[in-house]
Formats: sequence, C-alpha cells, structure tokens
Amino acid sequence: MDTRILLVEDDPSIREVTAIGLGAAGFAVTTAADGVDGLDRFRADPYDLVLLDVMLPRLDGYEVCRQIRRTSTVPVVMLTARADTMDVVVGLEAGADDYVRKPFEVPELIARIRAALRRAGGAAGETSLLKLGPIEIDVAGREATRDGQAIALTRTEFDLLLELVRHAGQVLTRDTLLDRVWGYDYLGDSRLVDVAIQRLRAKVEADPAVPELIQTVRGAGYKAVR
Repeated sequence: MDTRILLVEDDPSIREVTAIGLGAAGFAVTTAADGVDGLDRFRADPYDLVLLDVMLPRLDGYEVCRQIRRTSTVPVVMLTARADTMDVVVGLEAGADDYVRKPFEVPELIARIRAALRRAGGAAGETSLLKLGPIEIDVAGREATRDGQAIALTRTEFDLLLELVRHAGQVLTRDTLLDRVWGYDYLGDSRLVDVAIQRLRAKVEADPAVPELIQTVRGAGYKAVR
C-alpha cells in the first residue's frame, strides 16, 4: 500500500508541483488549501505523514500541528518561507518533526519525507530501559519519565534524547545528530539541532539554564553525561 501523505499548502502552484513530484515518487497524496480543510481531511482519513505550510488561511500551520498532536504522533514536516530561529522554535514546540525552507527542490523534500518515515518506524523490537540521571527511557514504549513523571516529548525529541543517552559520555557533533536523528547530513543545518537541544533541555533538565544532563562541548557538539 502506498504511503499516504497529506499536503496542506495554500499556494496553488506549489501545491500542484509538490503533489505531482510526490506522486511520481510513489506516494499517495491528498491536498488541502487551508488549515481548517487540512484538519478536516486529517481527521477523516489515516495518513503516514503530514506536510504542513506555516502561513495558511483560516488556521495557521502551527495551530494545525498543535491540534494534530493532541491525538496523533504522525510525522509532521513544516514548509516555511520564514526560517528565522524563532520560527523553528515555534514549529518544534508545536510538535513538528522537521521543517523545509521554501523554495525547495522536490528531491530534497522527498529525502526529508523518507527520513521522517524511517524515524517513525524505528526502534521496533527494542525492549531496553535506559537511564540518564533521574530520566528513564522505555525504548520499546517510546516513553520517558523523570522521577516517575511522564515527559511529553515529540517524536524527534525522543529520538534525540535516545541517541544522546545511547552514547552517553561521547561527544556527538551536530552533523552526526543531523544524520542519525533527522536522517540527513548534506544540508548542514546545525541550527535545527541547536533549537531541538534547547527544547529538549527545557523538558528534561531541572534548570535548563544550567544543564547537567545534556552538555554542550564548545566547538564540538553535545553529549549526555554518564
């Protein structure tokens, strides 16, 4: 069965070209032209991934993503012409797994979609329980707790935490994290890693301003403490 993608994009030319390109790559694409229609279509049928423009009529992409996250962990990739750091922060906070800057090439978008789908299907069959200080990670259940209290992590935040903890004590460069967590390393978008680390620290550290579990190694990358 073809992978089903919901594309929510208000620009008719981008919507058409993207849908044709994704269809040629073997994806089954459903389109919507605004946020309200996008949510209605998402609630009516199952999808494997959502491509979501940020600037949408009636309901913007951030709010659509928040509402999707209330009921689903389906991968969400944001499409944005505004790639300021704050836009990335807002998108990740809303629950997005990745973002693609406009204008984009369809082959790049397809690579990002496939990477997100691989992450969504990862960790199957694993049963280990990992620990990082007061943090416990149930790999098979894809859940993390701190002192017994559940931590609300997005799919990408969980994968990032898992990758760091699996290599506790080892410095992981931004390029390494891009490759292992997001599934690509050719774009060199280290800002995505930095913002995701910031959001992760806000959820797992006792004091995110003075991180004790996930440390920055200046000029090198990040590491989880042993």
